[in-house]
Amino acid sequence: MSSDQFDLFGEPLPVPRPAGDGDTKSVAKKSAKTERVEPFVVDRCVADVATRLPPHVRLGTSSWSYPGWTNLVYASLYSDTALAKRGLPAYAVHPLLRTVGLDRTFYAPIGEADFRTYATQARAVSPGFRFLVKAPMLFTGPRLRSEDGRWSDNDAFLNASLATAQFVLPATRGLAEMCGPLVFQFPPLGPRFTRSPARFADALAEFLVALPVLSGAAFYAVEVRDPELLTDDYLAALCAGPATHCIAIHARMPTATEQARYWRESGRAPLVIRWSLHSGFKYEEAKERYAPFNALVDEDPEGRAQVAQLVKEAVDHDQDAYVIVNNKAEGSAPLTIRKLADLIDEYGETIVIRG
Repeated sequence: MSSDQFDLFGEPLPVPRPAGDGDTKSVAKKSAKTERVEPFVVDRCVADVATRLPPHVRLGTSSWSYPGWTNLVYASLYSDTALAKRGLPAYAVHPLLRTVGLDRTFYAPIGEADFRTYATQARAVSPGFRFLVKAPMLFTGPRLRSEDGRWSDNDAFLNASLATAQFVLPATRGLAEMCGPLVFQFPPLGPRFTRSPARFADALAEFLVALPVLSGAAFYAVEVRDPELLTDDYLAALCAGPATHCIAIHARMPTATEQARYWRESGRAPLVIRWSLHSGFKYEEAKERYAPFNALVDEDPEGRAQVAQLVKEAVDHDQDAYVIVNNKAEGSAPLTIRKLADLIDEYGETIVIRG
């Protein structure tokens, strides 16, 4: 499978870009000599908000390798390569960042040793940290394209035995107690399934039931990018799993509030929200508009309020809440999380949720 077709199945691989407006060679040289990526020391206000958030409210970002987060997450300017290799401990020590999305797993399976390395890095600075892990698209894309551009059916699509061997077991064994949601993100599936949502629901139920039973903090979540698939049959498939609905804040999907029914009625599992993309933009458009991801460019106060309300609802029902924010949501994921944390704190006991 060639890397040039990843965008057909979901968010494309990040294209390497300069670390900033400065001398990238000097940045790379500095990174090569630096044994440890230093965290940015947050101000007292941020620290105080973090202490007031319930411990099972886990806010985080999609990956952590962004040089533009200097003076937001990292104390100095580091290359994206340095951050990818050594930035996780500095990220995990940030008081508001209690989880992170492992997105590289979407593009290809990784081994148990790689998962264990991530867990070791985070555990050293934040024992209560959790990872949200995206399943490889190998198991969620019904068709594949070869290097010569030809399409073929994907035999690994919803193959539970392969998904168990190549994803579930390596992730849960490697991450151990730090493994949180295992998210199966399905790309737009096309008319074969959108014209017959029951077909997808039946296949999903069979797949989920065949996956191993999880223990500890790990659990299954399903994210779709076709609103037509949000049916009672889909909900029944989640309940059969068991799994929960991952609320996708994305231009293709209904609002978070509208999707929340599939979380509530799937068995009061932990809340999982992935805020991926600002409404009205395609992925590459948002990426170009928002890079280097160090400022809020297009704020979405209504979307932020919906997320905060759902987090509060989860807290009221003593459920964990995972919220993963992408830079393409508003321009800078750490700044979105800062405002989201302030809003959750501000709401306190004042939110009234209507089921």
